[in-house]
Amino acid sequence: MTNVTTGFGGLVPRAPQAGSEQRPLGGWFDAVVDRLSASLAAAGVDPAAALPHVVVERGTSASPELTLRVAPTHLLAVCQALRDEPDLRFDLSLGVSGVHYPADIGGELHAVYHLTSVTHGRRLRLEVAVPAADPRLPSTTGIYPANNWHEREAFDFFGLVFEGHPSLARIAMPDDWPGHPQRKDYPLGGIPVTFHGAQVPPPEARRQT
Repeated sequence: MTNVTTGFGGLVPRAPQAGSEQRPLGGWFDAVVDRLSASLAAAGVDPAAALPHVVVERGTSASPELTLRVAPTHLLAVCQALRDEPDLRFDLSLGVSGVHYPADIGGELHAVYHLTSVTHGRRLRLEVAVPAADPRLPSTTGIYPANNWHEREAFDFFGLVFEGHPSLARIAMPDDWPGHPQRKDYPLGGIPVTFHGAQVPPPEARRQT
């Protein structure tokens, strides 16, 4: 397999999106999806609209992994049910990852949430796609407070805008940095960098602090 430096010379590798899996999904996956669907329906949310795709992937270790594709407008309802339902209890979020799929027209930017049920010893992913032209989705910090810095990182590097975040600001790049460096259309190299007024102490002084 050839390693591709994404964006270099305009080269963009194609990453086809997996479609929904057919039932039975296997293992505990069916019970979790059914319980989540029932909880959403009880809250007045259409499960089919909230969860347009249920994906089961084998991964590199041939052990199946469950990913739920979630509509942005229903993300908070899905997270709330996954955290609070006794049969689900996905009570820990291990972070939010950004991904850029230029070929996924209308859903070029993806936010991926890595959830763990400490109670039941299970893991799953949520994946939300939004258009690059309007990359807005709700912040999950009210449900999973640990996502605070992860959402800031995804905002900084991918331009995902998490509405309702308590302090959505860049976390690594300067506030006036143009663009979002981990998008595949971001230029590699040739970017002038100027440091204004920075004072760097000598190495021996840094080692003493």
